[in-house]
Amino acid sequence: MLRYLLCVILLAGLSGCGYNDLQRQDEAISAAWAEVVNQYQRRADLVPNLVETVKGYAAQEKEVLTAVTEARASVGSLQVTPELANDPQALANFQQAQAGMTSALSRLLVVAENYPQLKSDRNFQDLAAQLEGTENRIAVARKRYIEAVQEYNTTVRSFPSNFTAMAFGMEKKPNFSVENEKAISTAPKVNFGQ
Repeated sequence: MLRYLLCVILLAGLSGCGYNDLQRQDEAISAAWAEVVNQYQRRADLVPNLVETVKGYAAQEKEVLTAVTEARASVGSLQVTPELANDPQALANFQQAQAGMTSALSRLLVVAENYPQLKSDRNFQDLAAQLEGTENRIAVARKRYIEAVQEYNTTVRSFPSNFTAMAFGMEKKPNFSVENEKAISTAPKVNFGQ
């Protein structure tokens, strides 16, 4: 009878330990991370076609085209594995490479503004629309990843699941961070009197 009572107490204690929640949340993080990587890969896949289209109209913009190509190469050289999301330094390197790609693409689209024929090219319009849609998908995927990491980290730090997390070596996971918080907190200057 005592063994039966101990088993019931042990099972009741395990049901509230949070182990299953931690496993479920860890899997949600993995799935969300895969979607983030998928969307960034989609963007990287658009770059060669975009660069080739711009080259046809703005070949003299070699510096910008080179910067975009180098940014894509930088992104492509990263070893993106599910474990990358668990390593704060690797995640920071990933973010830095993606920020470089974003910056290079922004410069490329600014260059396109100087070439009316390029802006009216159907292929360029399609690629720009796909790029815009991909940027939106990236934002959504990152948001989902951030939320999944937040839920997991909260469980890892909450009582009593924090004891389970410690027992199984489950630690807080790194999350995306804002690259230049001061710069984005400054309102842009708008001048309509040109």
